[in-house]
Amino acid sequence: MTKRGFLGALLAGGAALSSSQAGAAGEESFPFRLSDAEWRQRLSPAAYAVLRQHETERAGSSPLDREKRPGRFHCAGCDHPLFDAASKYDSGTGWPSFWQPLPGGVGTRSDRSFFFMPRTEVHCANCGGHLGHVFEDGPPPTGLRYCMNGVAMTFVSAAG
Repeated sequence: MTKRGFLGALLAGGAALSSSQAGAAGEESFPFRLSDAEWRQRLSPAAYAVLRQHETERAGSSPLDREKRPGRFHCAGCDHPLFDAASKYDSGTGWPSFWQPLPGGVGTRSDRSFFFMPRTEVHCANCGGHLGHVFEDGPPPTGLRYCMNGVAMTFVSAAG
């Protein structure tokens, strides 16, 4: 097999796995559910791509990465509270990062869609929307880095 053929097969396999995982995620049952047409109407194209199609926004593109006020970060799809601003920190990655979610805010599942590398996907516990991934290179006290797509969230200031 040529190098080009091997790379093509690898990419095709990764795309097929990614598609099958997205389908499996869509089969899970979450309290808040909408049809695909309703999600498309409710969300911006960028938020739909991340939350419903498991895409990743460009690093450094979200103003939420620079958000420092007290408050909470909610799911952009269903307004479910996800993270308290007190658990946010600057990871230097270009994505909003947190060391801990709110209780009942998020769920996780295995993700091997990136060249079969094992990762842990983070999704909204209420609607199942894809938020990002969690890694074990974060700060104390948890040692975790919840690396989130800003377009998948909204910020609600504690000031009101």
